[in-house]
Amino acid sequence: MKLNKILLTASLLFGGLCANAQETVTEYVFLPHWYGQAQFGMQETLGEGGFGKLLSPNAQLAVGYKFNPYIGARLAVNAWQSKGILKMKGQDDPRWKWNYVAPTIDAVVDMTNLIGGYNPNRLVEVNLIAGLGMNIGFGNGEANDINAAYLKQVSGAAGANQIYGADYKLLGNAWDGTVVRFLGQFGLDVNFNVAENVQVGLEVMANTLSDNYNSKIGSNSDWYFNALVGVKYAFGPKYETRTRVIEEPAPQVIEKIVEKVVEVPVEVVKEEPVKKEVEMLRRDVFFKINTTAIVGSEATKVATVADFLQEHPDAKVTITGYADKGTGSLQLNLRLAARRAEAVANMLKTKYGISASRMTVKSMGEAEDQPYPDPVQNRVAICIAQ
Repeated sequence: MKLNKILLTASLLFGGLCANAQETVTEYVFLPHWYGQAQFGMQETLGEGGFGKLLSPNAQLAVGYKFNPYIGARLAVNAWQSKGILKMKGQDDPRWKWNYVAPTIDAVVDMTNLIGGYNPNRLVEVNLIAGLGMNIGFGNGEANDINAAYLKQVSGAAGANQIYGADYKLLGNAWDGTVVRFLGQFGLDVNFNVAENVQVGLEVMANTLSDNYNSKIGSNSDWYFNALVGVKYAFGPKYETRTRVIEEPAPQVIEKIVEKVVEVPVEVVKEEPVKKEVEMLRRDVFFKINTTAIVGSEATKVATVADFLQEHPDAKVTITGYADKGTGSLQLNLRLAARRAEAVANMLKTKYGISASRMTVKSMGEAEDQPYPDPVQNRVAICIAQ
C-alpha cells in the first residue's frame, strides 16, 4: 500500500508539470521618432470688432521629435497676417493689416497615452501644446498711413480735435520696419490616424504678446488665435511588436491514498479497435489595424501551416478571418475579416502550391463572438489544419 501511494503521488506531480500551459501575448513597444507637419487655416486677432471681423489666413510648418509615448517637442514656424480695427464714434472704423513670422519651441504632451496607456492602434490622439518663441512683425504700413491721414485731416479741418481727441496720433503704438517681440502660446491638437505613419488633424492655439503688437494703446497684452488643419508624417517606424510567453502555474498536487484490492482476474480475449491519432496544427496570423498585409513573423506562421499540409497530403485547413469589432463600422469589419482569411489562403496557394480544394475559407458573422478579449488580437486569421 505504501508503494502504491508513492507511485500515485509521483505520477500526479509529473502529469501536472507536463500539463503546465503557456500563453503568448503580443506587446507594442514604442520607438522614438521624428515627424514633420504642414498646416493651413485662419487667425482671429483680438480687437474691438466682433468675432470674425479680423479673420486672416494663417499657415504653419513644424518638425518634432517624440521621446516616449507621453512627451515630445517641436520647432514650429507660424506665419502670414494679423489685422486691427479702431472703433470711431460717428466715423468709419479704420482697419489695417500687417505680416509676421513666429518661430516657437513647443512641448507636446500626449494626453491619450498618458491617461489610457500606450496603444499605437487608436484612431484618435489628443495632445496639449505649450511653447515660447518670438514674433517678428513687419509690413505695418497701413497703420502708419492711418496716422498720416488723420494728421492731414486735422491740420485742414477746424474742430477735428473734438471728433478724434486731442492726440494727433490715432494709433499711439504704431510701429514701423521690423519689430521682434517675445511670444507665449498654448493650446491643443486632435489627430486622426489614417495610415501607418500619417495623421490628419486640427490644432487650436492661443498666442499672447506685448501691448503694442496691434499698434493701439491698451492696458493689457495683445492676443491672436489660430485654428489650423493639416497633415503629420512620422519618419521611420513608431513602434515594434514583441511576443511574450506567459507560463501558467502548475496545478496543485493532491495526494491520495489508494488501497489496492487484489482480485484474481478472469482472462478475456477481446479485440480492441485500432484508434488512429489525428494530428492537428493551429496558427493565429495577426494583422495591423485596417490592413490585410501578412508581414514579418506572421508570414512564418503561414509557412508552418504550408509545411504541415505538405507533410500530410490528406490534411485540410480551415481559415477563419476576424476584425476588431471595437474599431470601425460593422460592414467594414466584415469585409476586412473576409479579406484577411483570403490573404492567408492566397499565400498558401500561390507561394506554397496548396490546392484550394484543401482549404475552407470563412470569416466572422455579425453576431459571432470575438476569439480574444484583447481588441488588438482580434485582428487575426485563425488557421486550423488537421
